[in-house]
Amino acid sequence: MKISEVAKIVDLPISTIRYYEKMGLITDEYIRREQNNYRDYTVEIIRHLDVVKNCLAVGFSIHDIKSMISKNGISKEEQTRIIKEKISEIEDAQKKLEDSKRNLYDVLESDITCEDGFGKY
Repeated sequence: MKISEVAKIVDLPISTIRYYEKMGLITDEYIRREQNNYRDYTVEIIRHLDVVKNCLAVGFSIHDIKSMISKNGISKEEQTRIIKEKISEIEDAQKKLEDSKRNLYDVLESDITCEDGFGKY
């Protein structure tokens, strides 16, 4: 498959796919070289890039993903630990956001006026 086909199927810019390749997120197992040295991506690249996109969407960094890829078949226990760690990070971030939202509601309820400057009564 040509890079343009892959890009269209996975809904990523070609430059992003090249970047992922450069960063080591796309390994050689997904790329074959044609006689003219053009890349020919295997069909499995689609599923692989979907997993990469999902990992990025839930907060894993490119470094995290690269680390998981380089371990080649991490154990179920290690995978579970990594995912639970990410869930914990997300829960911590949610708590901080809830605290910030509650603080903003407190500011609104204090009925401050800004005519004399923010926070001056």
